[in-house]
Amino acid sequence: MSSLVVLGLQWGDEGKGKVVDYLSKDFDIVVRFQGGNNAGHTVKIGDDTHKFRLLPSGAIRGKRVVIGNGVVLDPQTLTDEIVELRKADIKIDLLISNRAHVITPYHIKIDELQELEKGDTKIGTTRRGIGPTYSNKIDRIGLRVADFLGDSLETVDQFQEIILAKIQRLFEIGNMDAINDDFERYISLVRSLKPFVGDTGEYLRDSVQRGDRILYEGAQGTLLDIDHGSYPFVTSSNCSIGGVSTGTGVPPSQIGEVLGVVKAYTTRVGAGPFPTEIEDSIESTIRTRGKEFGTVTGRPRRCGWLDLVALRYAVVLNDAKFLALTKLDVLSGIGPLKVCTRYESDGIEISSIPANAIEYDRVHPVYEELDGWDLPKGDSWNGILKTGLESLPENLIEYLRKIESFTRTEVKLISVGPRREETMVLDEKWLDSS
Repeated sequence: MSSLVVLGLQWGDEGKGKVVDYLSKDFDIVVRFQGGNNAGHTVKIGDDTHKFRLLPSGAIRGKRVVIGNGVVLDPQTLTDEIVELRKADIKIDLLISNRAHVITPYHIKIDELQELEKGDTKIGTTRRGIGPTYSNKIDRIGLRVADFLGDSLETVDQFQEIILAKIQRLFEIGNMDAINDDFERYISLVRSLKPFVGDTGEYLRDSVQRGDRILYEGAQGTLLDIDHGSYPFVTSSNCSIGGVSTGTGVPPSQIGEVLGVVKAYTTRVGAGPFPTEIEDSIESTIRTRGKEFGTVTGRPRRCGWLDLVALRYAVVLNDAKFLALTKLDVLSGIGPLKVCTRYESDGIEISSIPANAIEYDRVHPVYEELDGWDLPKGDSWNGILKTGLESLPENLIEYLRKIESFTRTEVKLISVGPRREETMVLDEKWLDSS
């Protein structure tokens, strides 16, 4: 296939960064299309661990990487990532959209103050200014990369005047000198990125016409989508399939197939409904084994059984034909395993996700139990991965088949660790034949 979209189908943290890094060897361009530095993608190469918040994971392989217009850009974070890769002798081939909105110190401060105001009703934002930046974008008072790069900073000055008045009015803050100084530094940072800036929409549309192979990398997960997720406990962007076209400028008909990334169990960070959350010692076991702590925040993730109802919802919404299943190793030795196959509320069966968060929080999961698996004595995952699907434990294969039959998709890739070699592609020809 000429293009492929890699999306998370849960509440984020599914392992998309590792999957994108693994697949990017077969593509020419890797594109990030939404979100900001609230996303965390971790890629482990040998003994080196790379943590990305803005750069697409394909940067490690030296691919042309693109930050699309749908991304909100923190220039400090991006500069830090570029510096870190250069220290590792990795050449950066980067193109940043001149239409991407810029996160400023004012947005970060507003994010912090809004969370404090909410008290016990807070959503659990990363406080990195993502939401306020998207809000300003919709209010049509935001700043885009192009606004910093012309001969005049008139638009920037107008923004500063509006945002200062807004902060002081809403939060009764007097002295803003420290934040103002930080804003001047951000102006310099954006201008230092000018060699990387261009019209990414035109570039990508031309690339499609040339026949370049493009890999689109999503951030967060479908259940955090601003329109289709567990609102209001969501992120501020469209991290489902619709965000690809609006966040890049590539027409929907030219986007390609969708590979959904799914953890073998379910996690989420922060507040919000979580029907299959585990409330016994198994949660601690999964969290410890899976190193379930946020890449960006370090917060412990809530852990639960695999929610097939939510997964099917995400599969249908994104028209995902293929799945990549990650962290299967974490469930080894745990049994029986539970998978949620339907919800119930007040004795009524619910087959999908309620739109209202309060109603969603009240549903009860109905589980089906499956036998767990252990590795054969003396075997390691690496040994099994080298010998093919038939060498996998029988109960693990049954687990895969249950997911496929329930969601009507095909599992094409499994992962049992953060390294590239801890991956098995179940159909070596699927990228070429689809």
